[in-house]
Amino acid sequence: MTLSLAVGRPTLADHVLPRGLVTDVSLVLGGAALTGLLAQVAIPLWPVPITGQTLAVLLVGSTLGASRGVLAMLAYALLGVAGVPWFSDAGHGLGVMLSSTGGYIAGFILAAALTGWLAQRQWDRKFLQAAVTFLAGSGVVFLVGLPWLAVVTGADLGQTLAWGLWPFIPGGIIKALIAAAIIPVAWQGVRELDAAKRDNR
Repeated sequence: MTLSLAVGRPTLADHVLPRGLVTDVSLVLGGAALTGLLAQVAIPLWPVPITGQTLAVLLVGSTLGASRGVLAMLAYALLGVAGVPWFSDAGHGLGVMLSSTGGYIAGFILAAALTGWLAQRQWDRKFLQAAVTFLAGSGVVFLVGLPWLAVVTGADLGQTLAWGLWPFIPGGIIKALIAAAIIPVAWQGVRELDAAKRDNR
């Protein structure tokens, strides 16, 4: 029996690379690094910037599955707190997690869990189902991020939504649709490679 961090049904990553502890750790750290990289693609707004992080979360969750996706987001958060400068605007430290953006980072963990769980049930293989999956994953981020923002800033509901939701809706939809376009195409490529391998036997 192969030792693995993956739990449950196979995902896109499992069709490209064999499950194994070393592979899984590499994928988890790679997912965290991708999130940190896209965090630097940012439109500065106060108190919460618009970033590319959510796109990374959606891609990581769907390709790695629920367990490894959650671990990747935990690694992103914990390594950022430990000092890796990959939060938005190269921020790091516990202060970021306790700030107005901390709830969104915590929400990434649940979003990766949801998108990974749905991907393990093949919701990421066709555009429409993938779009639903990724829009749902994006929504989960706000379910955690908005209450956190309200508590940290002391804002009322209207101000919280103005700061933390309305400016993010267009970008969130675009990122979900980008992910929904990428992942099914990747699955098609995997299927074609598998078919070519069978034909060559």
